[in-house]
Amino acid sequence: MASEGSARHPAGRTALVIKVPEAEPLVGEWRRRFDPAAATGVPAHVSVLYPFLDHARIDAPVIEALRESLGAHAPFELSFRRCGRFPAMLHLVPEPDGPLRALTRGVVDRWPEAQPYGGRYADAAPHLTVAYSPDPGVFDTIETALTAGLPFTTRVAAVQLVVWDGAHWHDAETFPLRG
Repeated sequence: MASEGSARHPAGRTALVIKVPEAEPLVGEWRRRFDPAAATGVPAHVSVLYPFLDHARIDAPVIEALRESLGAHAPFELSFRRCGRFPAMLHLVPEPDGPLRALTRGVVDRWPEAQPYGGRYADAAPHLTVAYSPDPGVFDTIETALTAGLPFTTRVAAVQLVVWDGAHWHDAETFPLRG
């Protein structure tokens, strides 16, 4: 999720994310200052799919299909060794990104109407958002500070369904990776 936590989005928007608590000590303060989503209950994370289906469409069969699809993947480790930049965004690069892309592909194959970021990007590269700014100098400062705390790793054992209520994101369901 980018700055998706803003009020411009209707209640009921959902996302599938991987929480990365190991990143919080490193990126938490920067995210509070430069990522509006942090103030809406979004922890450090890598998106599997944003947006997913509207919350009103998520019923027991959808939950079961997600449990089956995501549960077919084995847990894995991600390393964060470097920063990356998109226009107006600084992020951490998860490596390897293959398992993340496989999770996304599995969900999109089942629900093709739920394209990553609404289909806005040719390559929805996995990332952990740290900051938004039109000023690259801000990113230079943040990147210098972040580099001292890299690398770190996380074990990915679940994907979280989160729901936007119009003001905050809330956990709705957890899907363990069982492989």
